Amino acid sequence: MALQEYAGAIVLEVDGKEVEVLDLGVNTKTGRKLVKTMNKTGRAKGFAKGISEYDLSVTVAIPLTGDLDWEAIEGAKLTVYPASSGGQRESYLDCFTTEVSEKYSVDNEGRRDLKLQALRKVKE
Repeated sequence: MALQEYAGAIVLEVDGKEVEVLDLGVNTKTGRKLVKTMNKTGRAKGFAKGISEYDLSVTVAIPLTGDLDWEAIEGAKLTVYPASSGGQRESYLDCFTTEVSEKYSVDNEGRRDLKLQALRKVKE
């Protein structure tokens, strides 16, 4: 059996500027909805297509200088690509910030948790 390579670390860019990311979570809502109909079987028979939603949860390290204005982000492009050269990039387009929070602890660096939403996702 041949060895397979899996996705490892990622690099995140916001409008061409590389950002130090500690954690990234992507939640995709497909927009599909169950269609309930009145029929003799008493069960649903299908679904309706809807609009996809992309919710991004990003944790970044807080730099002493040169930090982005995360609250003001509108229309940004977030590109995620594997650190190795063989992976495929994914970009989230027209991103905007919905929540920004900061946390500090004794053992870790200062962190900023961000909630973003994107209007589109493309594979490049």
